[in-house]
Amino acid sequence: MDTYEEKMKEFLQTNNIQGQHLSFNQSCHSVEEAAQAANASPQEFVKNICMIDSDGNLIVAIVKGEDRASTSRVEKALNIERPRTATPEEILEKTGYPCGGTPSFGYQAKFLIDPRVMEMDIVYTGGGSENSLVKISAKELQQKNHGEIVRVRK
Repeated sequence: MDTYEEKMKEFLQTNNIQGQHLSFNQSCHSVEEAAQAANASPQEFVKNICMIDSDGNLIVAIVKGEDRASTSRVEKALNIERPRTATPEEILEKTGYPCGGTPSFGYQAKFLIDPRVMEMDIVYTGGGSENSLVKISAKELQQKNHGEIVRVRK
C-alpha cells in the first residue's frame, strides 16, 4: 500500500469517518476503471474536480461520475471570478493526494456537492491513490467535508 493510501486510512480512523478504504491491484483513475475494480455500477461513483480561484484557493466540485463540473456554475454559486481547473501539480500540493486518487475530504478546500450526489445512499470516491477508493455514505461525506450542496454539474 502506498503512502497516500496510508495517509487516507489514518485520516478515516483519526476522524472517526464511517467509510471503507478499498485498495486494488488495478487503476481506479477513471470511473469505468474504478467501477470494474470495485465490481460496482459507474452510477455509484463521484468525481472530485479541483479548481483554483483568483486568490489561489482550492475549490472541489463533487459530481456524479457521469456528470461534468461547470466552472461557470461554481463562479455563480460562490459569487467569484470563474475558477480554472487545477493542474496535477497543484492538486498534489493543495490536497496532499495525486490527481486520480483525490478523495472528497481530508484537506483544506471549499467543497461544493452537486445535489445529484446527495440522492445516493452510498458513493465511491478517491481513496488517496490511483489504485484505491473510499466507500462512504453521501451524508457522511457531506458532514465530514462541510460541503455546500449546490448545482455544479453542466
